[in-house]
Amino acid sequence: MFRRRTLADREDLLGRILLAPALIYVILLVAAPLALAILLSFSASFAGSLEFHWTGLRNFATIIQDPQFRLALRNTALFTVVSQALVIVLAVTAAHVLDAAFAGKRVVRFLLLLPWAVPVSLAAMAWTWIFDSTFSVINWTLRVAGLLDGWLYWFGDPTLAMIAIITVHVWRMFPFATVIVLAGMTAVPLDIREAAVIDGASFWRRLFQVNLPLLLPIITVSVLFGVVFTSTDLGVVWLLTRGGPYNSTHVLSTLAFQRGILGANLGQGAAIAIFLLPVLMLAAVGMLRVARRTEVGA
Repeated sequence: MFRRRTLADREDLLGRILLAPALIYVILLVAAPLALAILLSFSASFAGSLEFHWTGLRNFATIIQDPQFRLALRNTALFTVVSQALVIVLAVTAAHVLDAAFAGKRVVRFLLLLPWAVPVSLAAMAWTWIFDSTFSVINWTLRVAGLLDGWLYWFGDPTLAMIAIITVHVWRMFPFATVIVLAGMTAVPLDIREAAVIDGASFWRRLFQVNLPLLLPIITVSVLFGVVFTSTDLGVVWLLTRGGPYNSTHVLSTLAFQRGILGANLGQGAAIAIFLLPVLMLAAVGMLRVARRTEVGA
């Protein structure tokens, strides 16, 4: 007698059924909003109006000629590159520290994850007080230490404001990158690291000739996620400076929010929002190719 096939026996159908919820989620919460944003970017659409006027590339031509957009584009590049460089350096350093055996390592790991777990609104409130023009802890500490004679207005100076938002973003992102790098370090063969120690290799030689080459694929993945998260970060910049002072710290995400939501110009806001889409796609493809070549070479 032949046993009747059940759903569990039909692996192809079972796979499609299990994949369906994730596919529906992507379509409803990612693909559909993205398609709507692309459609709006080619139109003259405004909040509160049901009229839709196709304008072609007019919105893109307008924003490219806008000095505020060009400044936001430069700020986005600066914000992303500097933040990711600092995040990777701190993440690799923290991962090597946490990889060593010491008392209280679990507590340190828990505390390290707090910046990533804390809601961005709550973190922004705390950092706003830290950078406050009157009660700044940083200013008072520098004055007590004799390192500051005047007073730093963190959110009143364009350069200091950019330093402030980069600092907060790095503080939030480097725990996430540390976890990724630390997970990658567990995959590095222990015998290779022990052999380097037995051969008398110094810490820096082991770091640059053993650990980092083996960790390059996982660091590449961390950079990929970091570039996406940083270049599209709205919360930190908007909650701290709202693009100020004098619109000098706007990045593309905050400028799109200001034009599209607060300014009710949905078409122009959508055009700004999707401007980085091709750049992010190219960055993702490039980094994944680097990671694949590294794995093949290893």
